[in-house]
Amino acid sequence: MQEIARKNTAIEPASADDPIPAGHNGGPPLEDKHRPEWGDGGIGNYFYWKATHRAAWHNPSSGIVAFRIRKAERLGLTYEEYTLEILERGRHLQIEDVERIAEIKRARVQRAANYRS
Repeated sequence: MQEIARKNTAIEPASADDPIPAGHNGGPPLEDKHRPEWGDGGIGNYFYWKATHRAAWHNPSSGIVAFRIRKAERLGLTYEEYTLEILERGRHLQIEDVERIAEIKRARVQRAANYRS
């Protein structure tokens, strides 16, 4: 009686084009060392920073968001750029802040150039 060579489809890839075996959930390999989301260093103030970041970006009321969007559009900035300026400098940009607005726009162009290359 001849033995039939059977392929274990749960472990072996279906084809050379598809390196992920059938039945694999596509998750990270289990052999890799676990790396926590705060990185390789100590935990430090990670959770304080994370809570503060979430509060700064996710808690403004719809009225504040609408105000910032209108103001950002008037200044030629995005909502994110305008909000980040408020969070970093602690003040709202005014139309008279021509130099700072130009600096933000130059940084935007530079980021786009770096992203493309």
